[in-house]
Amino acid sequence: MNEREQIESELKALIIETLVLEDLTPEQIGSDDALFGGGLDLDSIDALEIGLALEKRYGIEIGDDGDANQQRFASIRNLAAFVAEARGAGA
Repeated sequence: MNEREQIESELKALIIETLVLEDLTPEQIGSDDALFGGGLDLDSIDALEIGLALEKRYGIEIGDDGDANQQRFASIRNLAAFVAEARGAGA
C-alpha cells in the first residue's frame, strides 16, 4: 500500500469515526465516491467536523477558500491528495 492509499484508508476511518457513521465500513466508501450531493451525501456541518478532525489528526490548515475546499472535499481521493501535499509542504 503506497502513501496515498494509506491516507485514503485513514480518511475513510476518520470520517466514519468523526461522523459516527455506524452502518458504514471503510471498505464501503469508494475513493472516488462523492462526499457531498451524492455518494455519502454529507452536508456543510459534516464538512466542518471533518475539517477539524483533519487539522487535529494531521496538523494541517484547511483554510477558508470555498472553491479550493469544494475541490478538496469532493472525494476521498482528492482529500488524500490534499493531505499528502499539505503534510509534504509542512515537512
